[in-house]
Amino acid sequence: MDKHMAVVATGNQHKLVEIRKILSDFPLEIKSMKDFNLEGLEIIEDGKTFEENALIKATTIMEKTGCLSIADDSGLEVDHLDKQPGIYSARFAGEGATTEMNNTKLLKMLEGVPTDKRTGRFVCAMAAVFPNGETIVLRGECEGIIGVEASGTNGFGYDPLFIVPQFDKTFGELDSETKNQISHRGRALEKLKIALNEKFGG
Repeated sequence: MDKHMAVVATGNQHKLVEIRKILSDFPLEIKSMKDFNLEGLEIIEDGKTFEENALIKATTIMEKTGCLSIADDSGLEVDHLDKQPGIYSARFAGEGATTEMNNTKLLKMLEGVPTDKRTGRFVCAMAAVFPNGETIVLRGECEGIIGVEASGTNGFGYDPLFIVPQFDKTFGELDSETKNQISHRGRALEKLKIALNEKFGG
């Protein structure tokens, strides 16, 4: 299969590194928004679902670059909180909130809640938009438990609070290779690989 090029529609360097790593065995040259001088571009994510927001981002960048664009919208759903923070995961504690502020708010809302009621999942919707307007939208999920305190320094966002039962470790404690194999983003990207393979006739 020939090597194709794709632009990843994210300003989050952690996500870019993860996506590049997971797609490293796939014949896709990954470019960033920075490569097209678009790093300051503000995209209004006004969708009601992860899928809608991923599509908004990927469509915007495809229109700006004329290239195949890939975007994800991901977040944490906590069952006890009616699936909050959901699509508002990055700004759970308000606009411009830091990771620490978001994590602190989450822990406060779950104060005193027993382990068996702290279930949740990371969700990742992955969208690919082609220059001809065709789209692919897929979802990956990873089930887990919300811890009572942060643990581990790997990953980003809510990773240090998200315990994966099969390893009894948080995403923040797992090495990147293990995390990428089981994570919501890893699962969504594996599905995307299959879809792109079919699309490119691999």
